[in-house]
Amino acid sequence: MRPLSYRATTSTGDVFDLEFPLHPNTEDATGISGLISEILSVIDRSIAAGGPRSNGDVLQAVAMAMSIRARMINAPTGVTGGLAQELLSTALAASAAAPRQRASSGRC
Repeated sequence: MRPLSYRATTSTGDVFDLEFPLHPNTEDATGISGLISEILSVIDRSIAAGGPRSNGDVLQAVAMAMSIRARMINAPTGVTGGLAQELLSTALAASAAAPRQRASSGRC
């Protein structure tokens, strides 16, 4: 599988350089990268707006959105559900393999 390189920077300045294995049927890796950035930006803005929202709440919302998106595809739910689970497992493994580069703090 060809990889998608993606750099994620947290609101605290930590950096993750990720290598996501792309599904063999991927059509637009650049589009995927853009969607990741857009989704993360929306989440960051929502968190910044405040309210009693935990990291678990965010993960739950993302999982629910993924399940809805999978259901919107006109295919058997077993097929789309299986694909969603496969893609999430692959992405989680790639994310776990990416080292966290801590933001420097203090003065030099």
